[in-house]
Parts: sequence; C-alpha cells; structure tokens
Amino acid sequence: MWFYLALVAALLAYSWISKRYSYWTARGVPTVSGIFPLGNLVGIGRRHMAFMIRDCYRKLKTSGKKFGGIYFFVNPVVLALDLDFVKDVLVKDFQYFHDRGVYYNEKDDPLSAHLISLDGFKWKNLRTKLTPTFTSGKMKMMYSTITAVGERMQVHLADEIKPGDPIEIRDFLARFTTDIIGSCAFGLECNSLVDPETMFRQMSRKAFITTPVQFLKAMFGLTFRDLARKMGMRLFRKDVSDFFMGVVRDTIEYRERNKVNRNDFMDLLIKLKNAEPLEEGSENLGPLTFNEIAAQAFLFFLAGFETSSTTLSYCMYELARNPDIQDKARKSVSEVLKQHGSMSYEAVQDMKYLECCINGENHSANIFRDITMNYKVPNSGVILEKGHRVAIPVYGIHHDPEYYPHPETFNPDRFTPEQSANRHPMAFLPFGEGPRNCIGLRFGMLQTKVGLAYLLQKFRFKPTARTPSPLKIAPSNVIMSPEGGLWLKVEKVE
Repeated sequence: MWFYLALVAALLAYSWISKRYSYWTARGVPTVSGIFPLGNLVGIGRRHMAFMIRDCYRKLKTSGKKFGGIYFFVNPVVLALDLDFVKDVLVKDFQYFHDRGVYYNEKDDPLSAHLISLDGFKWKNLRTKLTPTFTSGKMKMMYSTITAVGERMQVHLADEIKPGDPIEIRDFLARFTTDIIGSCAFGLECNSLVDPETMFRQMSRKAFITTPVQFLKAMFGLTFRDLARKMGMRLFRKDVSDFFMGVVRDTIEYRERNKVNRNDFMDLLIKLKNAEPLEEGSENLGPLTFNEIAAQAFLFFLAGFETSSTTLSYCMYELARNPDIQDKARKSVSEVLKQHGSMSYEAVQDMKYLECCINGENHSANIFRDITMNYKVPNSGVILEKGHRVAIPVYGIHHDPEYYPHPETFNPDRFTPEQSANRHPMAFLPFGEGPRNCIGLRFGMLQTKVGLAYLLQKFRFKPTARTPSPLKIAPSNVIMSPEGGLWLKVEKVE
C-alpha cells in the first residue's frame, strides 16, 4: 500500500517537474535545459551567477530572438537577448516591469525594506521623496566631506609605503569608502583609514560576509518571497541590524537635541522624517518613519561603500597592469588641476578620462525585473505571464564582442563620448536605466573619481609577484568582487 502511494507521489512529482522544465519549449521560446532542482543555476555558490547567466546569454543569442528562457530552480525566467527588448523592459514598457522582485521583510528585518527592494506604490512614494536628496546641488553640498577623506587617504597611504613591501589595496580602498559613507550617511568620523578594526568597519565587513548558508537563504527569499516572509526569514544578521539601527537612532536624537546641521545625507533624511521640504516650493509627500530612514541610510552605506571600493580596486588593478594608460590618466588629472588650481567639484567633473577608466572596468552582474502584468511581446505571439521574472545579463552584454570588440581588454578609450554615442544606449548599464535606475549614481561616480584622482596625483601603482592574474571573482557575493586580497606595489610620485 505505502509502496504504491510513494510510487504515485513520485510519478506526480516527476510529471510536475517535467512540465515546469518544458515551459519554454511548449511556447516555442529558445531555452537552455534546466536540471532539477537548481535549473540553470547548477554550481551556484561555486561560480558567480553573472557567469552562469552570461553563458546562457551566449548560447541563446545565436537564435536571433528578442529573448530566451531559462530556469531559476523550477521557476521559468525570461532572459533578455536583444537591446531593444532591454529598453522595452527598463524604459518603454516600464509599467509592466516596475518591481525588482528583491526579498525584504519589513517586520522581522526592517533594514531590508529599502528603496532597491520595495515594490509598487511603496517604492514609487519613497523614490519620489528621496530623489531630491541626490541632485547635483546636494552632491556639491557633501563634496567637502568627500575630499577631506581623500586628503586623509593620501597621507595614510604614504605612511603605509615600505620599500619592497606591496600594499593590499582592496582593503585600503574599502576603508576609504567606509569613511566617506560613514560620514555622509551617518555623520560619523569612522577613522577606519587610521584603525582598520573600528566597530563601524567590523560591522560593514559582517554586512557583506556571505556564507554558503546565507547565500542559499538569499536565493530562497528571491525565489519564494511570500513563504520566506511567513517564516520570518532575515537577510541581515541581528547584531549588524542592531548596530546600524542604533547608530541612526543616536545620530538623529543628538542632532535634533543639539540642533546640529552637517549638510549630509542624514540631514536630508531628518528633514524627510519631519516632513520638511528639501527644496523651496517642493511638494510635501508626508514623513518618513524611523525604520524607513534607517533602511535608506543602511542602503546608502551598502551601495556606496562596497560598489565604489570594488570598482576602484578593479580600476587600480588594470592601471597597474597597463602603465601607459596609468600615465595618461595621471597626466589628465595633472592638467585639470593645473587649469582649476585645486581639487574642486568642477575640476573633478572635468576629469573625463578618469570616468572612461572607471567605466572600462565596470563589473555589473545582472538586472532583474518582475512581470507585474501579462505582457505581449511586440511583434511576437508570446505572452510573458505575470509573476515571472526577466533577467537582463548586464555582465554578458558588457562582455559581448558585438558591442565591445576584445571585451576582456582594458580599453578606456571605448568610453569616450564619441564611442559611446555610436553604441546602443542599452549596451552599457552600470547603473541600470529607466525609472528604477540607481538613484545614487552621481554620488557613486563622484566618490570613485575623487578617490582615483587623489591616488594618481601622488602615487604610481605596479603589479607584484603577489598580484593575482587573472583576478578570481568571489562566487557567493551579490556584487562581482575580487576574491582575496589585491596586492600592488605603490611608489610616491614627485
């Protein structure tokens, strides 16, 4: 009796799984076969997801179709193959794809309910409130804080240089961006350039440590969000959450009690908490709650600290390996500073070649969008069903020889305004595109350029025997960050 019940259950499970994995074939969509239970994510945790999706993109692009079909676990996922289709998803038909589908849990894990993860009206309302905090005028307001950290970075890097000893530049740059974001987002002098083991630096490292268990939890939440919320699943460790919530609470109480104004991101969030307009004559959209403020400050920290330090690390690695390009970048910094007389906001804006260098070493992974309404693909009989997801293979597109000949070669000149104008606007998506693009793109580029300018102004970088070649990518991190240390020889430039 039990044998037959088990047999029937096994047959039903096999039939259901087979039907799931034939979803795209039944609709005439080119697909890469999925393997139960991971679908096209076999090897996840050992190899970065960006490489897996890039491989699927390369296989399916030869079909000549706008999109293909892949599987995350047993769930069908649309894989964008055509840049016009990417534009439809991110911009033209945004109303069908306005959610990212990122897991968050406002009740059990309030820091997870930030601008990137929120859906629908909650996202739209918060985005409208936060947009005025990232204007060029607000960036100018915070600029002196950024350059103050840049100047300290020069001093501390000079102190760390010892003849014959390379410097682990990746951790050093993470300390630089930690001090900037800690000051701008939380109003704290973190001093991690002086002391790498400050509590703020320890907690920032913990926030980004991704164990295999944590990675599987994140993937589970991404795939089964409602179930994960019912289970009370958290993305962030409780000690990390308690620390950052406490910092935000203490900062707000201190500033309001002592009427302190520092012209930083926290000041702007406090104004939003009190329903004060950020711009003269701007609409009052209602106050932010304390949890909303804490989540946005935490997001600003996560997005601004890790992505910028990682981008700087990649850039320094390639500049060290390409001394002619490094010399050209240093010369461009020198010429702009000579023209402006100082490292002013306007001077950094004029350092166009640095921007080309930064763009030349961008390691964005993927963009995901949920299908929020059934969507008929233009000039196609296929309807993309509500509840499924679209994956845009950003890393695959950025390394596609159709758009970037010899894509593995570091070549900043391919990002000059003239070269960029000749490419499809969706061929380069470091900050996304459309209404859900990165709200902090100005700040991210600004602090990265400032860091690069201060580094090249006073120092020369060279590879050593300890410099990895090629760089290995940490397989479990959300962003594409190098695995292990990045050791470079650093010399002073007279």
